[in-house]
Amino acid sequence: MNKTLQGVRVLDLTHMLSGPYGAMILADLGAETIKVEPLHGEGTRKLLADDPENSLHEMGAYYLTLNRNKKSVAIDLKSEKGRELFYDLVRESDIVINNFGAGVPAKLGIDYDSLKSVNPKIITCSITGFGSDGPAFKRPAFDMVAQAFGGGMSITGHDEEHPVRAGIPIGDLGGGMFGVMGILAALFEREQSGQGQHVDISMVDVQVSLLNYMATMAGLSSTDPHPIGNSHFVHVPYNTFKCSDGFIVIAVITDNFWKNLNRVVKCPEFDDEKYDLRPGRWDDREFIEQKLNEVLSQNTVAHWQALLEAERIPCAPVNTITQAMQDEQVLHRNMVIDLQHPNGDSTKGPGNPIKLSRNDNETFTAAPKLGQDTDIVFDELLGLSQADIDALKSQGVVA
Repeated sequence: MNKTLQGVRVLDLTHMLSGPYGAMILADLGAETIKVEPLHGEGTRKLLADDPENSLHEMGAYYLTLNRNKKSVAIDLKSEKGRELFYDLVRESDIVINNFGAGVPAKLGIDYDSLKSVNPKIITCSITGFGSDGPAFKRPAFDMVAQAFGGGMSITGHDEEHPVRAGIPIGDLGGGMFGVMGILAALFEREQSGQGQHVDISMVDVQVSLLNYMATMAGLSSTDPHPIGNSHFVHVPYNTFKCSDGFIVIAVITDNFWKNLNRVVKCPEFDDEKYDLRPGRWDDREFIEQKLNEVLSQNTVAHWQALLEAERIPCAPVNTITQAMQDEQVLHRNMVIDLQHPNGDSTKGPGNPIKLSRNDNETFTAAPKLGQDTDIVFDELLGLSQADIDALKSQGVVA
């Protein structure tokens, strides 16, 4: 069975996290994804490579995860011959994705304006910190910079004096996700117009978009929301609670959920009718959460989870990463897969969250060694002989 993006070819010029994550999603969906690296390899290859706990045969966790289902060719794009080779690949491709700093693609001659003259149907995507224009577009940015600048850090944590970034690098990952959305939209539009276009993704733009209703609230009230930990600004109880062996979250968002919760915890103080409606619970939210902590701490997470789920009350254990990856629902959804090393060994990693009803044949090949596909890609796509390829290697154009 074909994968959804089978027949689509991607040239992946990305490094670090945001770009490689977006290209990984395209590769997982079946796009032939050719990682075009400098002769020494892209920087992520070295991250954690020397850490024995977080690498497999000198391939670090970053690279193992982000570069599955990809091929690798190594080209010196700063050389004239290397750039011409890249243009030849562009003629045979659909998408070019990069997350270089603003202005770098143009300096290398691999920006959209340069590539559309080579292939009018090419779709390019750049993921940068601040986008491709505006008064601050050349500022450097990584994950935490985007989270801070985009406002999300100001509402994360327990108080206004200690802003906290999200534990998941949502600044980087969000850029990759929206890059994929933009690319797929451009692919769809190309079916009508026959023309390619450029997808311009700013990590800060993405963070502002993810503020969603919180930004609207700030506009309506002229007051900035502030961090409130794991609680909610409307619903009570809605928080993290301590059990005897860990933590559980409970999200009571309707009055019926509250009635069901009261049956489970059997706390006499909760029998007051003023708590039957949300405003009454909100007024006494600190007392309610204190009593819940007292009751729930007397037994285990599993004990309370079973009782709460029986009453259809939204709840969940606060899993560690290991616990999440061992959960039967997560495993059933094929969200824990074997990440292969080129030598045949493997480790566990996260799967592809996009599940499709007809194109459901998920496969995952090993992250490639540097330049392992140079010969076959230049042979099959460009028709170069082995002698031609060997000459390019001897000239330091490819590796």
